[in-house]
Amino acid sequence: MNLVIPVRDNIELRLLKSEDAEALFNEVSSNKEYLREWLAWVDEDKMVEDTKKYIEASLKRFEEKEGIDFQIWEGDRMIGGIGMYPIDNVHKKTSLGYWLGEDSQGKGIMTDCLKKVIEYAFKDLKLNRIQITCGVGNKKSLALPQRLGFTFEGVLRQSEWLSDHFSDSEVYSLLSSEWRSET
Repeated sequence: MNLVIPVRDNIELRLLKSEDAEALFNEVSSNKEYLREWLAWVDEDKMVEDTKKYIEASLKRFEEKEGIDFQIWEGDRMIGGIGMYPIDNVHKKTSLGYWLGEDSQGKGIMTDCLKKVIEYAFKDLKLNRIQITCGVGNKKSLALPQRLGFTFEGVLRQSEWLSDHFSDSEVYSLLSSEWRSET
């Protein structure tokens, strides 16, 4: 399937595909030091073959309507990603995770991309609840659910292992009845 969501001039969300393995591997590798502070998964891919296996699993989740991995493209360069996983079709809810390369930060790209993913989740997938979990202290990531009208629900103590320590996480949620696409 070829799922593409236009975001703004030269920025679009694309469903992760097998042929994107090298672009994804290269972008994560070139941002590994930057991303590692908050994302434990960046060290899992040691070579392009590892990324290909991840993409295969992602496509299987998509086919089974259990998750979606969007990659953020600026022109012909992959610059980040947004994952919607798991998608719980019984309870009509999902969680979002996201990352963006360091040189793409501070331009409003992730805010605009998240707006499109949220709209897709509520309008197209008919979900009722979206959750975002961010590491306590990850100011850039925490600013996004706050900016987009999510409600702070609490802190999950020592919920993630980040390389050499446990990290607390803040949990935010948004209900479809609370979403205004002009946010």
